[in-house]
Amino acid sequence: MNAGQPGPEDASGASIPNGAAAAAILSAGAGCFSLGVCAWLADAFKSSAHFFIFYGPTGPLSGVTTTGILIWLVSWGILSRAWRGKSVPMGIINTISILLLATGLLLTFPPFGDLLQGR
Repeated sequence: MNAGQPGPEDASGASIPNGAAAAAILSAGAGCFSLGVCAWLADAFKSSAHFFIFYGPTGPLSGVTTTGILIWLVSWGILSRAWRGKSVPMGIINTISILLLATGLLLTFPPFGDLLQGR
């Protein structure tokens, strides 16, 4: 199957809807990316760190993780509603999701965050 084709076909040749799975995969990537961005912002800027303090004893970590989870859930809800019953190109969805996941992971790695901040 080509990455640009919509998705798998059943025995009759009709496309099998994969929108729900694609929504779950892409939203997971978006959640990981947002977690990384929020973690980097909280580490790089004092005002952002103060903004992300939802629960004092844990510091900015409470807001960073809560924001990442909320972005994951909201994006999942929006995408699953938009792609319900549709067939979308999984090759593209998977590639974007992996890039978002890798970028989010890099942003939570302290030496990489320090490099971006010029430390």
